[in-house]
Amino acid sequence: MLSHLKKIDWTIVIILCFFMVASILLIHSGIQSDPIMAGSDKTMLLYYMLGFVVLFGTAFINYKLFIKYHWILFAAGLLLLLYVAFFGDVINGAKGWISLGPVNVQPAEVFKFILILSLAAIVAAKQRELFFWKDVVPISLLTFVPFAFVMVQNDMGNALCYVVILLGILWIGNMKNTHTLLIMLLIAVLVYGGIKSYIGFHDEITSFLTDIDKEHWLDRFDAWLLPDESSKDATYHTNNAKLAIASGGLFGKGFLSGAYVQSGFVPYTYSDSIIVVAAEEFGFLGVSVILFLYFIIVHRLITIALECKSSEGPVIIVGIVSMLLYQIFENIGMFIGLMPLTGITLPFLSFGGSSLLINMACMGVVLSIRLYDEEPEELFMNPHPSYLMEQKERSL
Repeated sequence: MLSHLKKIDWTIVIILCFFMVASILLIHSGIQSDPIMAGSDKTMLLYYMLGFVVLFGTAFINYKLFIKYHWILFAAGLLLLLYVAFFGDVINGAKGWISLGPVNVQPAEVFKFILILSLAAIVAAKQRELFFWKDVVPISLLTFVPFAFVMVQNDMGNALCYVVILLGILWIGNMKNTHTLLIMLLIAVLVYGGIKSYIGFHDEITSFLTDIDKEHWLDRFDAWLLPDESSKDATYHTNNAKLAIASGGLFGKGFLSGAYVQSGFVPYTYSDSIIVVAAEEFGFLGVSVILFLYFIIVHRLITIALECKSSEGPVIIVGIVSMLLYQIFENIGMFIGLMPLTGITLPFLSFGGSSLLINMACMGVVLSIRLYDEEPEELFMNPHPSYLMEQKERSL
């Protein structure tokens, strides 16, 4: 046990402690104008306490167990997504929640963790260059199933996260450079063509989305691509967020002193819009500190991946890094006009038990990779008695 504690990456743990303090302070400020969310800061503290239990609990479980039973996890995750598609509770327009008494669980968040482990297990088992039709297409189709389930729940943010995880894992999984370039070109063409088509055929798209009861997507894309032609309701969130961010300046207005945040002009300041609280009250410097902490975590993750000797470890870590970078870029980008508005949380800061616990579990898996990476696969699956005795003596 002592040898394992020495190998824990304490830099990651310390940064998570900083995020805990920052999250509770920002949530405390964000709920001042929303009496319904009173006490959310204390609830977040409880989530973090449970999160650290999950972190260390996952860290001391050999990550190869997750790899060994990834199909069971994948099947269980799909069943959860299928369940909420029919019987889930609707929160903030997304039918993707399961109520367990006072606690709401979001299976779409849980499936991020499962998808990373499953795709990493499949890709790492190839032990060769990935072929397009034999490998890339089947793996992509496998990802499309949960993607479709989550899109049905009106949760575009998490659905797109699955795509980013897939691309990151395919890239690190030894996909051919020509295939990588073709996929990047295809994505660029689809994004450019989609934007041009949305603007050029806006009336037709509006009619279609209204007919299928997806008109809320119009507000999100109109505010992003056609802000001058959008209704005040569609641009209310993003416009006020931009004004709040701009008013913060270099040093911010001070804790609990943000005019836009404290007056309730910015919705969801305790969750999706929490970066707006940081920008208005702590300014550009405060946001820079948050981004620097994210940079250190990503740097540590990549460093651990480079030190790995197993085939699964680096693939898992790249999947986690892809997930984190997407969420950070999407969450911050949607409030400065770079991305459409989606219900995606800012990792480790936004209020939410499902999101935090899954992110902590991901960090725990990374710590587990660092602890157990050097153990031979055959000894893990069929440990020899002499090996077990040696490990017991080392832990004493």
